[in-house]
Amino acid sequence: MRNKLTTLLALGLLLFSGSSLALPSDREQPIHITADSASIDDRTGITRYRGNVIIRQGSLAIDADDVEMHRNDDGIQKIIATGKQAHFRQQPSADQPYTDAYGDRLVYQVGAQSVTATGNARVKQGEDQFSGARIVYDMNRSVVDAFGGDEGKGRVQMVIQPKTKSKE
Repeated sequence: MRNKLTTLLALGLLLFSGSSLALPSDREQPIHITADSASIDDRTGITRYRGNVIIRQGSLAIDADDVEMHRNDDGIQKIIATGKQAHFRQQPSADQPYTDAYGDRLVYQVGAQSVTATGNARVKQGEDQFSGARIVYDMNRSVVDAFGGDEGKGRVQMVIQPKTKSKE
């Protein structure tokens, strides 16, 4: 069983290697994945990691109860992380603070470089915080869109810190 799990995890690492999962500096780093179990279905292109899933590659971090990766011949297309507060973290560049996204469900569209958080969703960029029913973070444009609940139920909450002026 241990040998099978090791093989599955190694295959998962190979699937990640060609993808644009992280920023260029992150892509040069090794990928580390740990989970209680893993299953790869070559027919569907779906890899499932279950139980305390931890994924690391440079500044990129994903922590969740379960992770489902969807791939095709071009590499990883989508990562779905679920759990009571799945967590996505990445540093956009060396001079910027980490961006953290939390939700009961996180969908990372690798090619589009976007993360959608739903279920107790919140995103933190530096000291700024956003929460709502659904939050979409576009990493390419550094744009956060937050939405309240369906039919006007629920509200978006934001805490935006004032910009500090640099001293001359």
